[in-house]
Amino acid sequence: MNPTSPGLRVVVAGGGLAGLAAALHCADQGAQVTLLERRNRLGGLTWSFEHNGFWVDNGQHVFLRCCDEYLDFLGRIGARGDFELPQRLDIPVVAPAERPGGAPRVGRLRRSDLPAPFHLASSLLRFPHLPLADRVVLGRAVAGLRRLRLDDPTLDDQVFGDWLRARGQSEAAIAAVWDLITVPTVNLRAADASLAVAAKVFQTGLLTDKSAADMGWSKVPLGRAHGDRAAAALAKSGVQVRTGTRVLGIDADPRPGPGPSSFCVRSDTGTSEADAVIVAVPHTEAAAILPADALPTRDRLVELGTSAIVDIHLVFDRPVTGWPVMAGCGSAVQWVFDRTASSGLETRPGGPQYLAVSMSAANDLVGRRPDDLTGWIQAELTRLLPATGEGRVLDSLVTKERQATFKARPGTGRLRPPQKTRRPGLAVAGAWTDTGWPATMEGAVRSGRAAARAVLSDGPRFLTTNEEVA
Repeated sequence: MNPTSPGLRVVVAGGGLAGLAAALHCADQGAQVTLLERRNRLGGLTWSFEHNGFWVDNGQHVFLRCCDEYLDFLGRIGARGDFELPQRLDIPVVAPAERPGGAPRVGRLRRSDLPAPFHLASSLLRFPHLPLADRVVLGRAVAGLRRLRLDDPTLDDQVFGDWLRARGQSEAAIAAVWDLITVPTVNLRAADASLAVAAKVFQTGLLTDKSAADMGWSKVPLGRAHGDRAAAALAKSGVQVRTGTRVLGIDADPRPGPGPSSFCVRSDTGTSEADAVIVAVPHTEAAAILPADALPTRDRLVELGTSAIVDIHLVFDRPVTGWPVMAGCGSAVQWVFDRTASSGLETRPGGPQYLAVSMSAANDLVGRRPDDLTGWIQAELTRLLPATGEGRVLDSLVTKERQATFKARPGTGRLRPPQKTRRPGLAVAGAWTDTGWPATMEGAVRSGRAAARAVLSDGPRFLTTNEEVA
């Protein structure tokens, strides 16, 4: 490593994935980094807590093989061994029985070794949850998505669902196939999502490389894989971490000449002087922290909105499924993950088994009572996995992230700012910034590293004495 910014004082506000990636990148380039986080932990929205003797993630977070920068980040913090990445995409998609007493219907979202997009052709043509006519017409939308230019600004003015209907996709096909991917990745249904963001998901994840959509997840609690591992990496890199510290604002001290400003970062525990600042907090908080002239859209960030994710956690007294992950079709259930081993529960023949049911685009669920949600999902699971009706629920709880992501609706692209602000030495980071990706862990890491590069590009203008070059 050849440090490029020795002595540069950088303050990072926010200890989520974006802030962690930014802090490590700056430290790797020799900067003196201080990270301020309002919570008493690191990891942002990827965190864990102990409940009745086992560990629960606040939500189910997955990644794809195409998430290059996130995977590199895991390597940087020494966490690659904490994650499972199967060799190929193969997801059971389960629908309720067509008649009373019948068996649930199981299809697969599975790739072959054919080049993209033909790697999914066999799976989709055999998909049992759609009539043959609908399956055949899927190819029309696939071909159309492949032809879209992701740098076309007009895509962000269109609704993905409307675009699909114009290409012969029925409401059943949108619900069974397109929303199967759109809802968990964009955190909106196709009927609400921007075509620009949806096109990025499908082109990058499914239609360009046959292995891009291979799905991975954590084998340990996320708080350990992200927060604890990152804390150790930060400490080893000399980053000063101050948790329980909320950043209140940033004062810039413009100096004459072409050089950047110096900054005073105000927090509820004091002030920090810095040569450069990276604001890596949610968009709902960023406007109150940033100087008025930092971003042209600073006062419009609220228009990005928020989209919720709700998870229902159920511990059964016996095994109820052998699938590590499955998706629902024709049911309220969206995605189901077996979290028994990662939670620390004793794994033995005969049980227990811990399932996490992840519900995205869930703004309509956040106001419902936990016992109502739990009972509803138990009933829905029984329609898909009859064994759940034979088992006894030993424990249950509900976690809600009311502001899990921004709403990637049409028009939000122009509200997402670049990481580099109008103030030299000041950058923003977060999955809500302009990364070209939806609000994912990959987008968060990409934004953090881009923000670090933005402030480090001003590094040669600084001296460790914080004086201008004569």
